[in-house]
Amino acid sequence: MNLVKTTSFDLAVNTKGDENSEKVAFMLPGKLDTKDYANFVSHQEYLAGKGFYTVAVDPPGTWESPGGIELFTTSNYLKAVNELIEYYGNKPTLLLGHSRGGNVAILASVNPNVIGIILVISSYEAPTPPKSSENGVQIEHRDIPPGSERTREQKEFALPLNYFEDGKKFDTLAILKKSKKPKLLFSGTDDRYYTPKEIEEIYESVPGPKMLHELNSDHGYRRHREIVEEVNRVIGEFIDKYFMW
Repeated sequence: MNLVKTTSFDLAVNTKGDENSEKVAFMLPGKLDTKDYANFVSHQEYLAGKGFYTVAVDPPGTWESPGGIELFTTSNYLKAVNELIEYYGNKPTLLLGHSRGGNVAILASVNPNVIGIILVISSYEAPTPPKSSENGVQIEHRDIPPGSERTREQKEFALPLNYFEDGKKFDTLAILKKSKKPKLLFSGTDDRYYTPKEIEEIYESVPGPKMLHELNSDHGYRRHREIVEEVNRVIGEFIDKYFMW
């Protein structure tokens, strides 16, 4: 783990690959997930093998990125991604996001340096506010890394409700439907948020270049090594089709 200082944040990152590469790939975790989960470790290794310098980040205020949890908003996550792109030299950049990280990847895709997006069982709408809360926060728990299985010990977050208010600012689907950059969408047969049919409808509504792949998985695909490897294989097909320099 390294700490990098962008214009607005100190951010914890894992890097892998040739730092002199002319292409960069960012791994964007889902809501309150971490760069250290097994899926991102695997995707980094795979993409480094495809010639990318890879960067996995803990979003502002979460896990090893310094600052309070109030820093964790969609606005700040998006700002952090744009600042990281600048930090690493404004090179051709591929964004890979899971769940809420996929949502941020879509929002960041308007950055002129972004060449494509990979959305692994992504979210496409504003975060849903909780039905109840305690003292203005939502209590959340996450597995301890590597997260390849559910852990008895959990990391607790007291997420301010401002996170949900901030998320309402963004129309993610509107941006995706205008994007002409290559995009790879993964659905999950047992995803609790979007059915494969709903993802297919989203896929049909967006312009190409594009690819769609269905995974026999629930939302937490990182817990299934064979699914993580399948994601890598399909990413390889996507890269070979659209990004062979």
